Amino acid sequence: MTTHAAPTTRPMTTRTLIPFLALTFALTWGIAALLVFAPDAMERIFGPMRYANLAFIVAVYGPSIAGVTLVLRSYGLPGLASFARRVTLWRMPKRWWAFLLLGIPALTYLASALSGHLLDPFPFSPWHLVLPALATRLVTGPVEEIGWRGVALPLLQRRVAPLWAGLIIGVIWGLWHLPAFAIGGTAHAAWDFGPYFLGVVALSVIVTALFNASRGSLLVAALFHFQMMNPIFPEAQPWANLVMALAALLIVVRNPGMMLRGEGAVTDVLMPAPEPTTVRPAAGSITARHTGRS
Repeated sequence: MTTHAAPTTRPMTTRTLIPFLALTFALTWGIAALLVFAPDAMERIFGPMRYANLAFIVAVYGPSIAGVTLVLRSYGLPGLASFARRVTLWRMPKRWWAFLLLGIPALTYLASALSGHLLDPFPFSPWHLVLPALATRLVTGPVEEIGWRGVALPLLQRRVAPLWAGLIIGVIWGLWHLPAFAIGGTAHAAWDFGPYFLGVVALSVIVTALFNASRGSLLVAALFHFQMMNPIFPEAQPWANLVMALAALLIVVRNPGMMLRGEGAVTDVLMPAPEPTTVRPAAGSITARHTGRS
């Protein structure tokens, strides 16, 4: 008779953040360095720099590649499948869904009005050119959340409250974007890094609240990221950074239990196992009559 040993796993701990960040920055900053210091060679191989450029996409996918690699190393294919099922989580209190679907656009249009861009003409002509732009944005930035919120945030929330976890990841997330300001052809190249950095840290706090409110949904995190990149929305910089910072502050003030005391903080990287359903025995049954006996 042949005995098969059960597969071993090396559960992720907060220390896993070290290889996660090392791999993330190596991938993204490595490609960015080639784009900055060898732009002609990179353009010959991959074409002009834009959102659909393969090198740009791989650089953007750095956090997700790192996250998936470490989940696979730690838990194997079954664990990776469990991790991927976080995309199916959609249950979240209505007020948070309202904020995500209605509040974020409202804040963006407010910031656009303050920035003087609210009445700018629609940037896509003919209008249907917005469709490939939407598709491109959907499969670039939001994919980052596989790493930042899917792996880094739950691990960090094992040690610190969600507010501090959001701020720490926000600082790292902002610095991770730094090469984009040196690469021509990106929207970042036209922005000032200081205000942008403030905005990214604020967004990290906001998406931390949404992630925990949805019990760790990668879908919700990705939708939030997409909202912040939605090409339909008018230009809202530089006021968008301040508006989002104020929104983050309001979220913390209104939700101290969640943000400061860690109530409901998600610390599992994999999909949590469903809670067992307790079946009550019918009155008068043998089980009911013998309750308490060994």
